[in-house]
Amino acid sequence: MERTSVQKLARVLRVMVIMVFICNLIVLPIAPSLVYWYANQWELAYRLEIGNSVLSLWLHGLSRVWKNSPYTLVLALFLVVCGICTALILWQGKRVLDTILRGEPFSLDNAANLRRAAVCCFVISGMALVRLIWGLADYGNIGPLLSYNALFVPIFLMGGLLFLVMSALFRQAAELKAENDLTI
Repeated sequence: MERTSVQKLARVLRVMVIMVFICNLIVLPIAPSLVYWYANQWELAYRLEIGNSVLSLWLHGLSRVWKNSPYTLVLALFLVVCGICTALILWQGKRVLDTILRGEPFSLDNAANLRRAAVCCFVISGMALVRLIWGLADYGNIGPLLSYNALFVPIFLMGGLLFLVMSALFRQAAELKAENDLTI
């Protein structure tokens, strides 16, 4: 059976989504340690000079990020939650692409996958809003309004709404397809 151009594109996109998903899973457990080491760069340079392994640096940073300061705690939690949500969005995208490759794009599974992706977008938007409000209260000025957190709130809110609309469209298309299949 000849593959359509949409299925060829879906195959390429699926490979790209899987690669980004794997990168996300690699970086996700490292994120809290990177936050700690970014906040304490002098200590990292000292530890690298004495020849510690990367694993010991990671474990040390992971154990200390939660005790270091409120800034590192909030940033680490934000990055971990957003990383988990991003991994879930990518996985749902892979599942949608799998149905396209099977030649069944209009299924109720796709509607559910897109709905899950919408929830993840709303969680990221909510976390960004919490971090933005925390930053405004902590800094006492409008500086956080000029950061990427201020952009995350509307972008992921609109992304979540778009996923919900697409979910409703896929659900409606699946119902019409099922009804059509019953018609002789």
